[in-house]
Amino acid sequence: MGVHSKHQQSAIDPPVSFESSAQTSLRSDTSPAERDEEGDREGPLVPPPSRAPTTILALDKNTPDAHVPRDPRLIRLTGTHPFNCEAPLTALMREGFLTSPELFFVRNHGPVPHVPDAAILDWEFTVDGLVDAPLRLTLRALLAEHEVHTYPITLVCAGNRRKEQNQVRKSNGFSWGPAGVSTALFTGVAMADVIRRARPQNRARYVCMEGADTLPNGHYGTCVKLSWVLDPNRGIMLAHEMNFQRLRPDHGRPLRAVIPGQIGGRSVKWLKRLIVTDAPSDNWYHIYDNRVLPTMVSPDVAANEPKWWTDERYAIYDLSPNSAIASPAHGETLSLVGAAESYCAKGYAYSGGGRRVTRVEVSLDQGGTWRLATVNYDEDKYRERDFHWRDTSFCWCLWTIDLPVQDIAAAKDLMVRCMDEGMCAQPRDMYWNVLGMMNNPWFRVAVHKEGDLVRFEHPTQPALMPGGWMERVKKAGGNLANGFWGERKADEEATGQVNGVVKEVRMTKRGLDRDITIEELQQHEEGTSPWFVVNGEVYDGTEFLQEHPGGAQSILGAAAADATDEFMAIHSEIAKAMMPDYHVGSLNDAGKKMLGAPQKYAQGYGQEVFLQPRTWSVGRLYAKTKISWDTRIFTYKLDHEEQILGLRTGQHLMIRLRDPVSREAIVRPYTPLSETDKKGFVDVLIKVYFGGETRKGGRMSTAMDSLPMGHEVEFKGPIGKFEYHGRGEYSLNGTKKPVKSFLMICGGSGVTPIYQVFREIMHDRQDSTTCVLLDCNRLEEDTLCQESLDALALEGQGKGTVFYTLTKGGEMWKGLRGRINKELIEEHFPHHEEAVALLCGPEGMVESVRGALRENGWRTEQVVIF
Repeated sequence: MGVHSKHQQSAIDPPVSFESSAQTSLRSDTSPAERDEEGDREGPLVPPPSRAPTTILALDKNTPDAHVPRDPRLIRLTGTHPFNCEAPLTALMREGFLTSPELFFVRNHGPVPHVPDAAILDWEFTVDGLVDAPLRLTLRALLAEHEVHTYPITLVCAGNRRKEQNQVRKSNGFSWGPAGVSTALFTGVAMADVIRRARPQNRARYVCMEGADTLPNGHYGTCVKLSWVLDPNRGIMLAHEMNFQRLRPDHGRPLRAVIPGQIGGRSVKWLKRLIVTDAPSDNWYHIYDNRVLPTMVSPDVAANEPKWWTDERYAIYDLSPNSAIASPAHGETLSLVGAAESYCAKGYAYSGGGRRVTRVEVSLDQGGTWRLATVNYDEDKYRERDFHWRDTSFCWCLWTIDLPVQDIAAAKDLMVRCMDEGMCAQPRDMYWNVLGMMNNPWFRVAVHKEGDLVRFEHPTQPALMPGGWMERVKKAGGNLANGFWGERKADEEATGQVNGVVKEVRMTKRGLDRDITIEELQQHEEGTSPWFVVNGEVYDGTEFLQEHPGGAQSILGAAAADATDEFMAIHSEIAKAMMPDYHVGSLNDAGKKMLGAPQKYAQGYGQEVFLQPRTWSVGRLYAKTKISWDTRIFTYKLDHEEQILGLRTGQHLMIRLRDPVSREAIVRPYTPLSETDKKGFVDVLIKVYFGGETRKGGRMSTAMDSLPMGHEVEFKGPIGKFEYHGRGEYSLNGTKKPVKSFLMICGGSGVTPIYQVFREIMHDRQDSTTCVLLDCNRLEEDTLCQESLDALALEGQGKGTVFYTLTKGGEMWKGLRGRINKELIEEHFPHHEEAVALLCGPEGMVESVRGALRENGWRTEQVVIF
């Protein structure tokens, strides 16, 4: 171990040339025993037994990661893809100080780049920016021209233990348990050597890094300070090996950055660029990921005020002190009859910035008194051998403590906290923040005495796995943020805010304690009394069928299914507050497990129709056509060239993407621009809401605009309460009605459903329905589809008329001016009983127009809002 170089050799290592070392490290993976025989390591320093997986799991076979073998023991945190996982905590701790690559946690924002074995040594990366000697290096050249080092390093995801924050209030992040931490021996070249070789200029202050993974918002990238990179005590490296094996695909093969002591999000995988700059990275992921915003900043505020994200004060670099209890495990029981006098509790602790954990303390009386645990500093075994000159600490430590069984039986809980050499200690209370980062309050395991047994209960279980005292307390109405772990205080007020954290809108009925089985849920899959599931709770959608804005099909399509993604992404706080009235019970654990299994996508090959009402179908981005500076037509390829979309005139579909940071679903309804009978492809017109100094950009539109060609996008439908059948007949909520004329009012991208109906009528010479279309926009360039609408009006031979009005029209504008009001409507379309008004556009415009229509005598049932 230590340093392998053609220039330098550790006095401890046996004689070995650089060439033979590099060849050994980059060949096929070898077992620990085989590597021991080669003299690379000694017994006490051997990593745990490891064998690279060779099987592609069934879950991964239909994803972009179909080339990546994985260990089935890993707990998936974000569904099937992309791959984000942690090991079961007991399995992780069983590995000991070092973690095998197959159980090392994984944080992927998108597909894993596919690098064949033969291409590993030819992997290229560049060094540019504020340097006098830009570099382009292959991995082969990097290893041949620089010293190679091996160090033990602990990596920790900034979201470690986030599930606890999500129990208090849902953050914009998925639910890590306490196993988002792992330790390995990383082998590679000091990043400082490469940066010095490029000769940074005087004004250089940061080193930005960029990976090869293709994501919705470009390549993943972030930065660290240049002074840190150049400091040998920081240990920042470019690694190509992990536990003496080449990097696995999920861990950055062939080359990654490793930034000890800092959050895992700084250690960029699949490294392609190092950019030396005078300012922090402007990469999307550096700005909108890995930040701890002030606790009073709500998700809504964070979404609408970009100033919070661009303030570098809130960026996370060094880790904070943290610890957790692994033994006793969640659900473990301890017999009080014939038991040993003491029980050995175990766990881990770590801190950041190179600071050593100096104490771990355990309490059995909720922090009234504390007992010192024994801390094992396994990192020092390597320090004494290979880097005795460096006094910074970059690894976790494992702790143990023997506790009298009688003391445990008398306790309500078991708690742990740690402190580092900077006297930084874990806080008692949680600091909730919108991304759910850096959660590090005291780790509490509840103790339940049940007859002659003691049962232990951890705070949470990872991902969507049920269980934990926090889930139980919250379900019972306890306030998890009151500083007393949900226990009610006599003077506790029923306020909506605790310690600056606004409580989530309650969507369940108080006092309702009814478990529902999957069989009972499935009894409401067909018919007119649909039940659906949101966050594990079951709701009766019967009363929504006629009044829901998305039409009855949007409820029927979710019957007996988990509708959490669609509901939480689309509905307002007002809609959520209505849900207790429709709450019928909680899906039991067995039902949650069945619904929580990865959803199968609709298999479109061989199907005539692409859209399915109950399952998501996967299309791929085929082309992007720029219409204006902020408007695009996105063309998606269906499963096969003869397949039709399956959308009827006047209806729309749902598009789902995953937020690249939180992995939360982003779901929005759209009406395609393409003909309803077009085969093999669908065109969607989307206005991109870019961010600026005063507001953050639209999540869906900016993510869509960043997608690379070929990227997968999910579709479901059709939905919508309105359908035009043609020749003077339409239906609303399934009831067919006659119509002689339409008043169509739209603005911005709201033209698309209007356009679809207008086109259908103008195309059909046998359809005598007349239409007047009023299109209102701010500027002329905001007016979409103008040429197509004008051409359709000509094709209709008098039955269609289009008017355009602008609120900020220039001097050359010859059309109408001003907003659509009562007078404008009355002038161009006097009210009559056999007419229907169709509205689609910004919410403010729609509300204003609806009021103007009422003033002109239009009845509610004559107005349809898309």
